[in-house]
Amino acid sequence: MKIFPKSLHYSVLVLLFTFLGTSHTFSQKQKAFIGMLEYKVSARDTSMQKFLPSYSMLIYTNDTIARKENATQQLGTQIEILNMSMNKAYLLLTTAAGKFAIKTDLNKAKVDTTKSSYTFKKKFFRRKIVGIRAKRMLVSHASFEQPIEFLYLKKRANKYNKVFGEIPGLIVKYSIVTADGILDYELIKISEYTPNRDLFGIPSDYKKVSFDEFLDIVTAPENERVIEQ
Repeated sequence: MKIFPKSLHYSVLVLLFTFLGTSHTFSQKQKAFIGMLEYKVSARDTSMQKFLPSYSMLIYTNDTIARKENATQQLGTQIEILNMSMNKAYLLLTTAAGKFAIKTDLNKAKVDTTKSSYTFKKKFFRRKIVGIRAKRMLVSHASFEQPIEFLYLKKRANKYNKVFGEIPGLIVKYSIVTADGILDYELIKISEYTPNRDLFGIPSDYKKVSFDEFLDIVTAPENERVIEQ
């Protein structure tokens, strides 16, 4: 097996376009957030949990740039940096072929404008999460056995964790259908402070490339490797 099979290419694409969700603006006034958000990510199917253990997703932001960190067994640590003012995103990956910052200009990227496969229904009343009252939505998808409750903070913008543009606020509990099954995301910690500015830069030892350039590099004959288990 090569170290960059097609399944990995797909996983990288999923990560790379995390920030390419449907873009929406909302009329209500929303407060800026500066600090850190920590989500617990876990497989909804209990039979998958031993193959896909739960992990943390961290989001740091200064309200201009957001840095998202994931660490999975399949891809190791992945870092996404979104410059919200310039509308550009980078996916930082460390591979056998080197360190890369895969760049995307979101102004030029092709975003899927077809109707979402998720449907949303607002619900009355609120539910607390990390001690904060959140608004509720019931969300349906063909892969959900039944609608799943999503939670969001109406007074906070959803731009820091840019998934589900249909949600008019910072999404703090949600589920995503992936090739590995349904993954549940739940906010477990929120901290307001000024993160170190170094978190939002691209390290000098990472090479900035487009996704096509990245694929050309890692699939070159000299970069083909056999995975050692």
